[in-house]
Amino acid sequence: MDVAFILAHVPDYLSGAFVTLRFGLYGVGCSLVLGLLCCLLRYFRVPVLRQIAGGYIELARNTPLLVQLFFLYAGLPRVGIRFSAEACAVIGLTFLGGAYMAEAFRSGIESVDKAQVEAGACIGLTRGQNIRYVIFPQALATAVPALFANVIFLIKETSVFSVLAMMDLMNVADTLRTSGGRTTEVLFMLVAAYLLILLPVSVLATLVERRLRYAGFGNQHSV
Repeated sequence: MDVAFILAHVPDYLSGAFVTLRFGLYGVGCSLVLGLLCCLLRYFRVPVLRQIAGGYIELARNTPLLVQLFFLYAGLPRVGIRFSAEACAVIGLTFLGGAYMAEAFRSGIESVDKAQVEAGACIGLTRGQNIRYVIFPQALATAVPALFANVIFLIKETSVFSVLAMMDLMNVADTLRTSGGRTTEVLFMLVAAYLLILLPVSVLATLVERRLRYAGFGNQHSV
């Protein structure tokens, strides 16, 4: 293990980590919004849009991100639609992540006892108030582990951004491996970089889950 080589290329990995984390977080944020929207469309059984959301979820979950990125970056230009590599990365990650987030939200909502919803209606809550004060807090507490698991999954999926010639962690590692021939050191730094990014997310997930449970969300006697 060449420590000098590792120390010399720490700035390269920091730069790659910034790209990975930046576009990963963009994709995660957009995925949460898209996932919640699709979940609500299906929950309220909105005509037509519900079927579209269901079809999108099945398509996104059953196709690899790599294929989706190739379609965005190389396929759409054939019909005159062009996006930058960065835009393709965010759109692709959002497309994939939105489907997984929607299923996480759905499982959380379905875990809420129907008696809770009926009790909310009985005390005069409107449908919107019922969702905001009764359903969503309990559903979110249940969905937190799945949501954070999806966050970790999506950040790891950013490793395929290298096919878009973006200088993310994977591209940096591949460039150093090809030019320097130090495979062991390069892979060690790559693993360490991903651990430094993902371990805090895992810790945050545990803290948030405990916080929600301590606050009383997720139990079935909130109404």
